[in-house]
Amino acid sequence: MSNFNSAAIEEFKNVWVFCEQRQGKMNPTAFELVSKGRELADELGVKLCGLLIGDDVKGMAKDLGGYGADEVIICESPLLKYYTTDAYAKVICDAIEEMKPEIFLIGATNIGRDLGPRCAARLRTGLCADCTHLDVDTPVYIDFLKENSTLKEDAIERLSGHTMKVLGEDHDTSRDLKMTRPAFGGHLMATIVCPRFRPAMATVRPGVMKKAPFDQAKADAVEVTEFNVQLTESDISTDVKDVVKAAKKLVDLIGADFIVSVGRGIAKDVEGGIALAQELADELGGVVGGSRVAIDSGWLSADHQVGQTGKTVHPKVYVALGISGSIQHKAGMQDSECIIAVNKNPNAPIFEIADYGICGDLFKVTPMLKEAIAQVKANK
Repeated sequence: MSNFNSAAIEEFKNVWVFCEQRQGKMNPTAFELVSKGRELADELGVKLCGLLIGDDVKGMAKDLGGYGADEVIICESPLLKYYTTDAYAKVICDAIEEMKPEIFLIGATNIGRDLGPRCAARLRTGLCADCTHLDVDTPVYIDFLKENSTLKEDAIERLSGHTMKVLGEDHDTSRDLKMTRPAFGGHLMATIVCPRFRPAMATVRPGVMKKAPFDQAKADAVEVTEFNVQLTESDISTDVKDVVKAAKKLVDLIGADFIVSVGRGIAKDVEGGIALAQELADELGGVVGGSRVAIDSGWLSADHQVGQTGKTVHPKVYVALGISGSIQHKAGMQDSECIIAVNKNPNAPIFEIADYGICGDLFKVTPMLKEAIAQVKANK
């Protein structure tokens, strides 16, 4: 890395996405990041490139093209068949040193959270971890703040000047990646930029970005480039003998079409409230989720959490039972196709984004909802 200068930002161009695959199967987060990367690349007027690493993985390149990649850079070697931090970090840093992308996105999976910091440290650049929102275009970012923050209008408008102070001098932020993530346990949302170094790196939570529709024409047109991998066994300190998968049943919030979530409103009868939510979810053919309060109180396990500090979901129907609707929770479910909220407080913030709001006791309303849905199904 002796000739690599991360501070020479004018030399960097294009948006890259690390496309994680495991044993020949693409992680769904890769398609989400390629879809978002397409938007960022269009805002910057540059190419979107997918970085695909493994052994005999070239056949997956067209899939990435179908979700928006202009080019897929293939890094293949038998030494890359299984993930190891040493091997993947070396190959990624070698490729970035040679081709110099200005933005590099990684999914915040177990692998991504291990890989991102190692690469950022070697490249001497910044990494914003666990992002839930990304922007380059300042007007788009300002619209996001107006919708999702509590900042006053005049404070938001001051950001439209495209400048910030860096080491005492004005810096143009119009090409900087604005990376938003939860801070202080989700009580604040922080937006971070990396003005002095490239690539700007971010790990992004699975399920946060919407996957674009697959386009076969783009898949057929994608450019495939094979990177000359320089990797030997001496570069790898870990020897993977075997991969053993352990099955653990977790609720699939991200893939669910129907979610029934519970919040503080079930406090007077936690078991009864969760049972009602489960019955309604079963009637809908969905799953049970929860607000941060429900998880922190130990009522549900962490894999049920919806929100900025949990999972971001986009179901067909989202039912919020006894959830007031904090900014963090709304940010994790407000893009649902239909939102039904039940709360005793007529001023609960959740009603601001609900398509249907019911002001009432969830313990009385939920059985009525279940009965009405069952009746509609029976009449079909």
